[in-house]
Amino acid sequence: MPRAGQVRSTERLSDRVAIGVLTSIFPPSVVDSVLVATGRVEQRSRLLPSRLVVYFVLAMCLFSGQSYEEVARLLTEGLRERRWRTKWTVPSTAAIWKARSRLGVEPVRHLFSTVCAPVADRGTLGAFYRDWRLAAIDGTTFDLPDTTANVEAFGRPPRSGRGEKDVGYPQIRMVGLVECGTHVVFDVALGPLKTGEHDLARRVFGSLRPGMLVLADRGFFGVGLWRSAAATGADLLWRVRKDIVLTVVEQLPDGSYLSEVFDQRDPHHVRPGTRVRVVEYTLAGHNEVYRLITTILDPAAAPASELAKLYAQRWEFESTLDEIKTHLGGSHLVLRSQHPDGAEQEVYGFLLVHHAIRTLMHRAARQGGHDPDRVSFTRSLRVVRRQVTNQAAFSPQQTRPRRQSRSR
Repeated sequence: MPRAGQVRSTERLSDRVAIGVLTSIFPPSVVDSVLVATGRVEQRSRLLPSRLVVYFVLAMCLFSGQSYEEVARLLTEGLRERRWRTKWTVPSTAAIWKARSRLGVEPVRHLFSTVCAPVADRGTLGAFYRDWRLAAIDGTTFDLPDTTANVEAFGRPPRSGRGEKDVGYPQIRMVGLVECGTHVVFDVALGPLKTGEHDLARRVFGSLRPGMLVLADRGFFGVGLWRSAAATGADLLWRVRKDIVLTVVEQLPDGSYLSEVFDQRDPHHVRPGTRVRVVEYTLAGHNEVYRLITTILDPAAAPASELAKLYAQRWEFESTLDEIKTHLGGSHLVLRSQHPDGAEQEVYGFLLVHHAIRTLMHRAARQGGHDPDRVSFTRSLRVVRRQVTNQAAFSPQQTRPRRQSRSR
């Protein structure tokens, strides 16, 4: 029995783990609702309950260079220093791996789709062009550990021209949508390396909305894909390859012109084409002619000179990848997961942590009246990492200890 006036807590140390300021972006109530929706609620008490494992996956990506055990220590160190009464043994690598396997990829994927959305508002500097929210679509790959399971699930890069076999790490392919002004990733599709970027792109079009202007490199152009993206109501500004024939239908006063694009499977143009506006330009000191096509047909709504300058915003996607792969993941990032489900889970973990940091950066920039691009991601990452070990001792489980009657 506890002494008079003493409270006995029914909570474990692991139930009170938080990921510092990132917990404000992924509050326990949201994590719990995701676990319920994906059927990952425990039927019995565990050393590593599902909520803790979700937070562990995020911390594992936040501290990507640390071992499993060290990440677990970092999550609980701040609470230990506050003399939390309940003992908690740091789980072994094997126990953590089993807990991640039990959790699977669905909860973190569901958490991403629940929380991750564009965050810019009309007061966010650099996030809009006239009335359009700027977004970019592009693809990338992540290197994975060289295991049989990963190779079978995702595949390797093509063999080199010198005929070597089994060269390079197995890779998972990703196509994503980024809000250019904030670097927030708001939708992704993952698949094996053999899956084409066009196929993955179609899976993220559901997040496009009227009022967006979506930028894309020339590798994405295809008439079918263009039509699918335009059908969402979003406007498009995509670069096209040199071999795409663009006949001048009408010359416009700003130097752009109207044209039509046809499906390559219809070489005789039996079916009607799709009307586009073409913007051609060169860069100072270069002879190459850049060609952009857009769904914005009225030059008064978006002059050609402005669209040519605007296309440079597409590179914000590359900057976003650099933040995730180099600054957050470390140089020469290779994911740590030995199995396919763990690899996908880990990719979503990196995306979730990046989203949280970028959301906090946006809030800070708005309060100070700054462009989010002018806020240092590296410094923000350092602050977030420090906050984890200095976290306040509150319970993500939000349960109250039961009061015991005084001993008589």
